[in-house]
Amino acid sequence: MNLSNTGRYLILFTTLLLFSTELCGQILEVAVADATSQPIANVQVWIDSHELGKTNARGSLQVDRPSRKQFQIRISKVGYSDLVRNINIDTVSGPINFTLGSGQRMEQVVVTAGRKPESMANVPSSISILNERDIAMQSQISTNLAGVLGNTIPGLGTSTAKGSNAGQTLRGRAVLILIDGIPQSTPLMNGARDMRSIDPAVLERIEVIKGATSIYGNGSAGGVINYITKRNDANAATIGGSTTLRGTLAPYNASETGGYRLAQSLYGRKNKWNYAVSGVMDYTGLQKDGDGLPLGQTDGLSNNRQYNAFLKVGYAIDQKSDLTLVYNFFNSLQQARYISQIGVYGQNPTYGVQGTDPGEHTGTRFNHNAMLSYRNAEIFANTSLNAAAFVNSFSSMNRYVEQTPSWFGPGQTMINSNKKGLRLDLNTSFEVAKLPSQVTYGLDILNDVTFQDLTDGRVFVPKMDMINYAPFAQLTVNLLDQLIFKGGIRYENAKVNINDFNTLATGPDGEGSVAVEGGRIPYSATTLNAGLRYNKYALFNPFISFSQGFTINELGRIVRNATDSDLSRVQTDPIVTNNYEAGFSSQWRNLHFSAAYFISTSKLGLSVVANDAGYFVSQRAPERIHGFEATADLRISPQWTIGGTYSFVEGKVEAAEDGSSTYLNGSRIMPPKATGYLDFNPRNDLSFQLSWVHTGSRNRFERNANGVFRANEGPVESVDLLNFNASYRLNNSWMLGLGVANLLNKTYYTVYSQYGANAANYVRGEGSLASLNLQYKF
Repeated sequence: MNLSNTGRYLILFTTLLLFSTELCGQILEVAVADATSQPIANVQVWIDSHELGKTNARGSLQVDRPSRKQFQIRISKVGYSDLVRNINIDTVSGPINFTLGSGQRMEQVVVTAGRKPESMANVPSSISILNERDIAMQSQISTNLAGVLGNTIPGLGTSTAKGSNAGQTLRGRAVLILIDGIPQSTPLMNGARDMRSIDPAVLERIEVIKGATSIYGNGSAGGVINYITKRNDANAATIGGSTTLRGTLAPYNASETGGYRLAQSLYGRKNKWNYAVSGVMDYTGLQKDGDGLPLGQTDGLSNNRQYNAFLKVGYAIDQKSDLTLVYNFFNSLQQARYISQIGVYGQNPTYGVQGTDPGEHTGTRFNHNAMLSYRNAEIFANTSLNAAAFVNSFSSMNRYVEQTPSWFGPGQTMINSNKKGLRLDLNTSFEVAKLPSQVTYGLDILNDVTFQDLTDGRVFVPKMDMINYAPFAQLTVNLLDQLIFKGGIRYENAKVNINDFNTLATGPDGEGSVAVEGGRIPYSATTLNAGLRYNKYALFNPFISFSQGFTINELGRIVRNATDSDLSRVQTDPIVTNNYEAGFSSQWRNLHFSAAYFISTSKLGLSVVANDAGYFVSQRAPERIHGFEATADLRISPQWTIGGTYSFVEGKVEAAEDGSSTYLNGSRIMPPKATGYLDFNPRNDLSFQLSWVHTGSRNRFERNANGVFRANEGPVESVDLLNFNASYRLNNSWMLGLGVANLLNKTYYTVYSQYGANAANYVRGEGSLASLNLQYKF
């Protein structure tokens, strides 16, 4: 009996041994460590462009062995360049080890703006990313996000140096601004305050996807800028935080220029809960040009007060799913102590003199964002889910005007927008003929109510109530050997309801007012995208792509200028943009280089132009834009890094009558732009950076019969600016930073003030401004 039992146990043990051996043979382990053999957590792992997960606290990830004999493993980590290894399964006898060294630190390479995390090497389009370190360094020079982006992103116009980002286009077209995927832009009536809609202190990174995209829909004709808020590290303590104090002063002309900033954050993790909360208060003093002259106050940033409150709470339901609640409040208003002394365009600048504007403070009165999201890494077989419900409430105040061709008498307008929506994304992985594949699919629902009133109660733009449904699908297939295909489709179905209204009178006793019968304006379009990227070799990683964008842009401007009593006869067709792009990235030793050429066309574009009477009207006509971008970064040594960018954009519009072409004006097309930087890091606790921003010249238009330039058609002369920042970490808790904008205190006119051809906006740029930053972390 005992022998019989022993035999049974022996058979059972042998069976279990064989089974476990077979099971182990089906498991593949990837291990990641640094140069000192310390494990690195949260490293994303791909096999043949299919994301398998992240390494744990031990720097390890175990996955099922691929059925293919040969495959590629790619790992990505925030702050490092990708590492790639081609694997033959017959040679694998243990963990596949990767080592990330300090010399590999580069810009962020993991992209989430495509609705699912993926490596930049797998995306067939141009992408720019500012990581947390980039944002922190730029913020020592300026906390104006429009300026930060304009100084660093190829293809994006430079900042207007005003409260709005009017004319700051991406590749000559409107760009959709998102905060954690929540739309901030108001394409129905563009208030041009979306780029300054959150404080940089709460941002983990900024992702810029260039060119028309059918992934996000309305408003993304030029691309997408996604502000991604900070999250807690997996190893965060119960409570931690940071306090930042900042003081600013113009070193050459200090009187009244003093500003200050206080930012406080708390964050932590307890059991299944994590949280982050912060508050920012920022005051900008009087801005002066290089000669010490106060800048003109037309919707400027002098004497501007900015507040931001942020909250993020997360709950880990289990290892595969979690809930996250995010709320952000932003307020930025100019409390001007100076008013504009109007100059002469092309001769004398508009500058500030002491006084008080009769209107209300200009800027963003409030911008509320709230979102509840649910994530499940495997809701069913090989399928992940991301669902988010959000609300956004936005209100901005434009400048007070004594008179304007748009309405009779003085007045001041404000744009209001209230959005609520739902985003539903699913991603399913599968194989087709042994080709690794995945499909991302889902539905976007958005309700956007936008209107523009005068503060005295008159209606300038009636309420436009839009409901938009947009199902979409995006397929990724790894063809051949590391040739990645992406293709997708999105169907836009939108309806805008407008009640009966009267256009504003342009003279006394209701003169010029038109009674317009409201109605429902339907929009529908199917947009497509397709692209190929070949990422086998780091030395040459090329891509080609085609994508379409859909925009209902400036409908409010079209409606408010209606001259017909029947809304159905007002031309309100959407803008469908076709974007063609070819480019590549390259890595050779310590040199990173990328370049792209693009063409963007639309059969019915939209530009805001001035007519002979001085009215700004919408011009609908075919458009063609093309351009080129290049970036380069070279690590000369562990201490020295040099890099730069160049971008060129040009565009024309075709007249409907005779088919002749004319150039698009300055509000759409920026002059050529080049940037450069030199980093010096003599020690781990000390760094210096010198950066250069160059905007070239552009002169495309002639004066009219009256001898003046039309609005937005003025010539632009080149501008060169140098900025400097430095940081010194005193210990693990304290850090000191210094930033100097316009280091050489140059006196110049902004690009916006030059092409605007408008005396009131003929304002110089800000002179030298120094900032001292002190940060304490605990």
